[in-house]
Amino acid sequence: MLVGYVSDEQYVALCDVLLEFEQGGDIQAIVRSSPRGAVHVDLPAGEYRVTLVKQGYGSKRSTVTIGAGPPHQFRLLSDGILGYVWPREVVTGGRSEFRIHATEPYRLSLWRYGWKREFVRLLGWFDEHGPRANQQIVPDGDFTQTGAFWNRVGYGSAHHTQFVTGPERSGLYYLHAKGETTGKFFSFPWVVAPSRPTAPIAVVASTNTWLAYNNFGGRSNYVNAASLPPTPTVNARQDLLRYTAAGSFNEWGFADSDYQPLSFERPEPGNCVREDEEVTDPIEGRLPCGMAPAEWRLLGWLEREGCAYDYYSERQLHNGTLDLDQYRILIISVHPEYWSREMYQAVKSWVWERGGKLIYLGGNGLNCEVEFLDEHRLRFRTHLKPSEGGALGMPDPDNPDVYFESRMHRTLESEANLLGVVCTETGIMTAAPYRVVKADHWVFSGTGLADGDVFGEKSLHERVHGGASGHETDKMSKNSPPGTVLLAKGLNRDEGGAEIVHYETASGGAVFSVGSITYVASLLVDDAISRITSNVITKFLANH
Repeated sequence: MLVGYVSDEQYVALCDVLLEFEQGGDIQAIVRSSPRGAVHVDLPAGEYRVTLVKQGYGSKRSTVTIGAGPPHQFRLLSDGILGYVWPREVVTGGRSEFRIHATEPYRLSLWRYGWKREFVRLLGWFDEHGPRANQQIVPDGDFTQTGAFWNRVGYGSAHHTQFVTGPERSGLYYLHAKGETTGKFFSFPWVVAPSRPTAPIAVVASTNTWLAYNNFGGRSNYVNAASLPPTPTVNARQDLLRYTAAGSFNEWGFADSDYQPLSFERPEPGNCVREDEEVTDPIEGRLPCGMAPAEWRLLGWLEREGCAYDYYSERQLHNGTLDLDQYRILIISVHPEYWSREMYQAVKSWVWERGGKLIYLGGNGLNCEVEFLDEHRLRFRTHLKPSEGGALGMPDPDNPDVYFESRMHRTLESEANLLGVVCTETGIMTAAPYRVVKADHWVFSGTGLADGDVFGEKSLHERVHGGASGHETDKMSKNSPPGTVLLAKGLNRDEGGAEIVHYETASGGAVFSVGSITYVASLLVDDAISRITSNVITKFLANH
């Protein structure tokens, strides 16, 4: 009888897991999982305690009812070091709990990431009296929906608290965990917002995007996007819909209501920074180039240039912790792809009605609407019928005369109404410099650039290397506001270059957009990119 499957934290099938079924204190059966992770055992219907053991993974006990419901999904966590803080963001003086998975004693320290990677303080050495007692347990089933629930089992002693208090200075912080025996290292971000505004500039971390790309647990908005399949993965290229379905985006071929939520309350391996990484180092790896490690380069540049800022998460923009009216400038960067309707409407009304100044230093931004279900879960409204094409533009299946420029356009309006630009397929996964289109505009003051000149050749972005216009690129559209001025265009092939634009509103608001994920990776190493961005900040502050 098939009673369940065993998989690891990535929902990859585990073979040869030893399972002991116990009932009433007596062992009823001992079996091993198959190559597909399947667990077969002939036992009467009823509730059993199951002990699972496999070398290289944390042993655990689960309770399963045989003869009721679908096969049980047993989940095991591999040995190593991982961690996260909860909540992921606080205001200064607020408190988060650090939740670390480790199979050896580890050293934990707190660092601030700006122009300098600053050591804040040692949080301590952590071990326990019991063997492997810092080993965490992942819940059975699809814990991408519920959260990892670390520090739940066997924790809670008042003598062994695991909390860290938000420092007085707002910013991007990282906790560093390093194993005593193996030297294994893992780092994870923490957003500390101010308890009250302290600067004229607010910077918002793209925390929703960090979640969208986090497949810890076996799901993200790109892998098993709607829900976990009934059986674990054996070979990704043979099993995952992302690779087996016809077309590029069939992960998104379900109705919005079919997509199960994703929880922030999990480790984010894609946001790990190397132990000795500095802000001027190249951004190594696939995911870090579009997530917190890349956004760190913006914060480093702001501090190098003497631009004071306060730092917030997207959830804090959504729930109003970030009061836009207390700031002159809002900066979003790198890849802020996933925004709630409340976020979008709050920023748009601030710009259009109350004179806010928005600086968009990213690409493929505000492209998809998300819903905050509660403090730790999002639902992504990513529905695209397979016949509709890619995420970056699609016809309305009910009206062939209507063309949606993005998923945000399908559910609300094209983001070009706010940003002045919207992402298109052309130029994707290429990178190139920009070429000046309107050199007499004030953004080019002091650069020495003339029409036709090229700038933005240098970049720290290693995933898609080649210049400041790249990875995913945005361009003007029919929904760009009247008076939007094209300042420069990337030299990416097939006319796919990002377009740098500027427009102003009757209320005194203004928007400057660069339309490129790789732009921020050029800030610290390309003089023209740095001067242009500095000109915009200076102008926007002066015109408030």
